[in-house]
Amino acid sequence: MTHAGGSDSLMDRIVASPAFARAVTTLAAEHEQTVADIIELTEIPAPSRQEAKRAAAFEAKLRAHGLEDVEQDVMGNVLGRRRGTGNGAVFMLAAHLDTVFPAETEIKVRQEGTRLLAPGIGDDTRSLAMQLALLRAMDQAGIRTRSDIVFVGNVGEETDLRGSRYLVSEGHYAQRIGAFVTLDGADPGQLTIQGVGARSYRLTLRGAGGHAYGRFGAPNPAFALGRIIADFASMPVALEPKGSLNVGRIGGGTATNAIPEIVWADFEIRAPDAQELDRMDETFKAIVREAIAAETLARPGEDETLVFELDLVEDIPGGRTDEGAEIVQHAKAALRSQGFEPELRPAITDANSAMSVGIPAMMLSAGGSGGGAHTLDEWIDIEPTQHLRGMKAALAAILAVAGMELD
Repeated sequence: MTHAGGSDSLMDRIVASPAFARAVTTLAAEHEQTVADIIELTEIPAPSRQEAKRAAAFEAKLRAHGLEDVEQDVMGNVLGRRRGTGNGAVFMLAAHLDTVFPAETEIKVRQEGTRLLAPGIGDDTRSLAMQLALLRAMDQAGIRTRSDIVFVGNVGEETDLRGSRYLVSEGHYAQRIGAFVTLDGADPGQLTIQGVGARSYRLTLRGAGGHAYGRFGAPNPAFALGRIIADFASMPVALEPKGSLNVGRIGGGTATNAIPEIVWADFEIRAPDAQELDRMDETFKAIVREAIAAETLARPGEDETLVFELDLVEDIPGGRTDEGAEIVQHAKAALRSQGFEPELRPAITDANSAMSVGIPAMMLSAGGSGGGAHTLDEWIDIEPTQHLRGMKAALAAILAVAGMELD
């Protein structure tokens, strides 16, 4: 294990090296190219499960940058390898292709001062462009690393992490990945080494239905769903580390004066701790059973029962990289070298997938600040000085983890 002092000493050597200085000069000189890449990729719609057009564009850029073994795997992930000088160990550097916005969303980047605004521009399209910028800088500076660096644009981060799960379990490099970093987030000082676990369910309730007046007294699926939502909202949730509950969508019924035959709702639970997530899961399922029984008992005039289906939609694994791990210490040292105070925040990212199978992993931001994620007014700040500062921190961390060769 590399202790903080060792990482800081290594970082001092990296950022003081002539090669790092050359790379930074390239990052600064190619600021406009980086911005152009951000805009081009952002304006290619890429909803989850519909990433193909953006994937093709990113693949073409990796090929143009001269990477080896550029390919799309069976999941639609785009990969390209920058060969290292060692024995083939792999450092995987990822950013996700997909966004939360449906295909019909109008996406046109607009500029207001030093800000660029568009749906998905920060989460996570900028990070795809950051990979290209960092790759150009490393190549033009003549930087070599002991590990192979596999650059990845992966699918499915905004849903079930299917792209990154495949990469670390079945992908071509799965057995050789020594470290995994996903570029994401809008705060250059943020590190995520705690992957929050999550489960989402579609609950469907069914009954006989009928006229709201004529069959009043029959079990009502909507009443049962109301009980479930109210009790679910009152479930105890850990505050540290933080968990969460949500009901994201509700639907059903045909008319105001009809008892619905079908109602449904989408539920989500999140917790960093696996045991806490299991506890929340069991509590939720008990709430469903008890609320349906209570609704049936409350309507004794009809010999009817409600039936339900509880379908698991997503089951995202949690995980954690130890704070003392080399990858984390290198990242902290890199952030400090550029004047950032590292801040550890739990989140669901593609690093979850790697953590869940024991690969040292984290989420790291790159570039300037941003905000409004998952809104139509999402933005990033491209002010050159601060944007460069964020890229320098990311580059330094990547070079430390990948084993930069120093004279």
